[in-house]
Amino acid sequence: MEKIFNYINGNFVASVSDEWLDNYEPATGQVYSQLPRSKEQDIENAYSAAKKAFDSWSKLNTEDRSRYLLAIADAIEKRLEEFAQAESKDTGKPIRLARSVDIPRAVANFRFFATAILHAHDEAYDMGKIGFNYVKRKPIGVAGLIAPWNLPLYLLTWKIAPALAVGNTAIAKPSELTPYTAFLLAKVCEEVGLPKGVLNIVHGLGNEAGEAIVNHPHIPVISFTGGTTTGKRIAQNAGKYLKKISLELGGKNPAIIFEDADLQRCVEISTRGAFNNQGQICLCSSRFFIQKNIYDDFKNAFIQKVQTFMPNDPQLESTAMGAIVSEAQFQKVLFYIEKAKKLGGKILCGGKVPDAINERCAKGWFIEPTVIENLDPYCAVNQEEIFGPVVTLTPFETENEVLEYANSVPYGLSAVIWTQNLKRAHLLADQLEAGIIWVNNWMVRDLRTPFGGMKESGIGREGGVEALHFYTESKNIFIGLL
Repeated sequence: MEKIFNYINGNFVASVSDEWLDNYEPATGQVYSQLPRSKEQDIENAYSAAKKAFDSWSKLNTEDRSRYLLAIADAIEKRLEEFAQAESKDTGKPIRLARSVDIPRAVANFRFFATAILHAHDEAYDMGKIGFNYVKRKPIGVAGLIAPWNLPLYLLTWKIAPALAVGNTAIAKPSELTPYTAFLLAKVCEEVGLPKGVLNIVHGLGNEAGEAIVNHPHIPVISFTGGTTTGKRIAQNAGKYLKKISLELGGKNPAIIFEDADLQRCVEISTRGAFNNQGQICLCSSRFFIQKNIYDDFKNAFIQKVQTFMPNDPQLESTAMGAIVSEAQFQKVLFYIEKAKKLGGKILCGGKVPDAINERCAKGWFIEPTVIENLDPYCAVNQEEIFGPVVTLTPFETENEVLEYANSVPYGLSAVIWTQNLKRAHLLADQLEAGIIWVNNWMVRDLRTPFGGMKESGIGREGGVEALHFYTESKNIFIGLL
């Protein structure tokens, strides 16, 4: 059985307890590797290494830190196929998605922040004859970084890159469901000669290793991406120490389609927006609101397109949709499909486990892309995050009506508006309770812009200057001239 190891102080080590967790391949339902079940002492060891490394890393000049991050980016890019294969196997996502999106984005994360710090500048404020103020931004210390299972390397590096770029050291905990590319990243760090202790990667369960990071009294900054329930627990625990926190949490994202939408383009992009990565992206649209007089036209075209997204073996180049990440998530999605039926929902397509795809995937966790109509906008299926290949269709008549539907959920991460009327688009976007809004598109990302949500979708923002500021503390210094 292949073993994954922690990376602490530049060394590959098992957990102190020498306990192991099984790592499953979603497409087969079989264990294919094991990872350390790290606990409090492992986090303490990682903290000691990161704390020791902080003094020299934080004082390293910006150009040298940038060179290390660029070297990591180059090394990942050279091994792109190895990383993509590992990501696909770990998550169940199609290999072509891992190859074209996940791993290139991880490379881009390192390159973006490696170069962003070269252009950062301090602020100064002239007060005339009295004097002037200037603002310094200093790294905070050891950052605790906890990443989710849906985009493992993509989102882990989204945290690691800015934290290290501005001079922090870090303890990163990947999801226990998808640890492999983090292990490969550790090998890259060793390969490029990243100083020992600057980045420590510790594997384990969220309620053990994750909580040990959050509860460590001397880790002053926590960045977490994952479920809202866990995020609330982190906020409570971190609050005991007044830690700086960034929480990117759940979503129940609306797509609003008006009668003047470019229907063909809308259907094409909306299908990806609903079912990419098996619907396991926090930005996926899960509630579709369609203006009543084009409802049937959209529904028929959408279902026809969705049926080309049937799940298949993730290793095949032609696969558009792969497996659900874990048996627990598989059962959760099926639970909500059954709940929708009990609430009077009509299954327009999908809604079941497909027949055996091939011998290799006979025991894998696959669910057909599912489209449901005839559900109340305020029912549990339309209000609670499912995080899988399930969407609902609801007709509407007026802008006020659809705005109420869209904003009715406790989440506020993203939204999509389809219309040719730019006045309507601007006004509606301004009123939608979401941190990220696309008009006539989906998932267009610019690393310079702030990323995050409102309400129970999180606290704080990642990306661009927001990320660089999050991982630093600002210090105002006044110089008197009188």
